[in-house]
Amino acid sequence: MTSAILFAFASAFFLGAGVVTAQLGLRSVEPLSGASISVPSFTLLFILLSPLLLAGEPVVWRGLPLFAAIGLFFPAALTFLTFASNRALGPVITSTLGNLAPLFAVALAVALLHEPLRTSQLAGMVIAVIGAVVISVTRPRDLGHWRSWALLLPLASALVRGIVPPIAKLALQIWPSPLWGSLIGYVMSSIVVLAVQRVRKGSFIEQAPWSGRLWFAVTGISNGLSALTLFFAVRNGPVTLVAPLVAVYPLVTLVLSAIMLRHITITGRIVVGTMLTVVGVVLVLVS
Repeated sequence: MTSAILFAFASAFFLGAGVVTAQLGLRSVEPLSGASISVPSFTLLFILLSPLLLAGEPVVWRGLPLFAAIGLFFPAALTFLTFASNRALGPVITSTLGNLAPLFAVALAVALLHEPLRTSQLAGMVIAVIGAVVISVTRPRDLGHWRSWALLLPLASALVRGIVPPIAKLALQIWPSPLWGSLIGYVMSSIVVLAVQRVRKGSFIEQAPWSGRLWFAVTGISNGLSALTLFFAVRNGPVTLVAPLVAVYPLVTLVLSAIMLRHITITGRIVVGTMLTVVGVVLVLVS
């Protein structure tokens, strides 16, 4: 389980970092155009490194359709939803409501994979989610005006992110290669986001400031590493363990937002939320 825990925390780190760097990119590039930069950026890097990374990795053709199906939604649809939410609500609320993903993931893992769920595990997951919600119960001051319907964006993102781990676990039981699975998924997602961008704008990549393009390329690599380490985590451990640990990523978003965006003030509420999240994670780990 040690490797699953380490990969889950790594996935949380890269995911939380990607939320913040996306916010920087959204200053000059719209969400859908940002997706057409970020997803292909990691895909291109992965393809260039694939002769080294995939050497000795066997091909199991039966798993190809399932990983391709995952790629139609993850990270393509998830990227669209996250970037749109980030622009409408800001990185902290996007991360916090997105943190409901483990509830969907664990429920599906229990129902579909028949994974056991101890009472202490469930309690730890719920406490961790509550802690993340407490961290950002109020809006950052720089959000401006936003409508209630915008809350559907991070909730839909949480649903997609919650469904992916159990489905990926099924795919990895057929083809136990997180590297191949991630590459296939990202190639499919790149095709989706570039096709959408082509239909919308008439070109595959919109003309945008280089600073915005760079931040979205960084975001794509960070999100890609998060997806890759997530696949490794669910291959090596149960979804009921991995999903709650990945859910701590708002802590990373909070810290990096305070450093890079400079609009987060550490308050008693944030301290309490952080403590709850840590307690929840500890409960999950010792269960």
